[in-house]
Amino acid sequence: MGYKVVVAGATGNVGREMLNILAEREFPVDEIAALASRKSLGTECSFGDRTLKTQDLDTFDFTGWDMALFAIGSDATKKYAPKAAAAGCVVIDNSSLYRYDPDVPLIVPEVNPDAIEGYAKKNIIANPNCSTAQMVVVLKPLHDRAKIRRVVVSTYQSVSGSGKEAMDELWLQTKGMYVPGQEVAPKVYPKQIAFNVIPHIDVFMEDGTTKEEWKMVAETKKIVDKAIKVTATCVRVPVFVGHSESINIEFEDFLDEDEARDILREAPGCMVIDKREDGGYITPVECVGDYATYISRIRQDGTIENGLNMWVVSDNLRKGAALNAVQIAELLGRRCLKKG
Repeated sequence: MGYKVVVAGATGNVGREMLNILAEREFPVDEIAALASRKSLGTECSFGDRTLKTQDLDTFDFTGWDMALFAIGSDATKKYAPKAAAAGCVVIDNSSLYRYDPDVPLIVPEVNPDAIEGYAKKNIIANPNCSTAQMVVVLKPLHDRAKIRRVVVSTYQSVSGSGKEAMDELWLQTKGMYVPGQEVAPKVYPKQIAFNVIPHIDVFMEDGTTKEEWKMVAETKKIVDKAIKVTATCVRVPVFVGHSESINIEFEDFLDEDEARDILREAPGCMVIDKREDGGYITPVECVGDYATYISRIRQDGTIENGLNMWVVSDNLRKGAALNAVQIAELLGRRCLKKG
């Protein structure tokens, strides 16, 4: 016996990936509804070998549906998530709206699955930020062994994290560099993204950090351990899909790089590709379409007593968003909404 599942925001990058991954992983679906805004009403979406027509999110009745995967942004989520939750449909939300609410669990299933028991307080579960999700999958097994004191992370985030318009902007700007008269001015980003990097994701805060950087700090503390100190610099790069992170970790106890490799090879959701030779590492292009979070360039940091450096890459539309949401749905089904 399966579940009645809703995907809200089904026409967007993440919504389409949610539908793809639900089908790929053979999630037990008895009935599925693809929802979108009125302007996208009737748009066709693929779900395995089926074609779904989108229904109107504004008029949809969530009564009788088991769970809803939301990929509609914070403003729309604020309006529709409470409506779905009140109707008895558990919301798995990809926006940032509920991530820092103490009554809403923030879940990465490989890291803190037990926290899902708290979903019943509001009938809502939060999905973390894309850059946080891939990092904590790596941090947790290492933290269990040696206890992490501090993390310094620099991110190299693809434009798909900003949506389809950002991907179009990169494509058009790149073409415009070679065709006189077809130059494209920045609209999505404050500066040109083609052949450039932009050290600015989300809004600036009073202390000079950006909201994206703050999210990585706050979410790591909520998901892994509130005692971990995190400092981040988040950068947008001219890559279509796949986020990369350079991570420096300081531990309470010494952890040898070889032991770290062994731990990560056995850790759920992780894949170690770490050869000290040309091409012996993973880049964003190679991770697209995969479920795993890839770890390369693992090495001791000799500038501190107990330090490691590593390179982490993942498909941000998958583990950073859609895959994690589906994994939450699977966990919810196994632990809380058992049927049959």
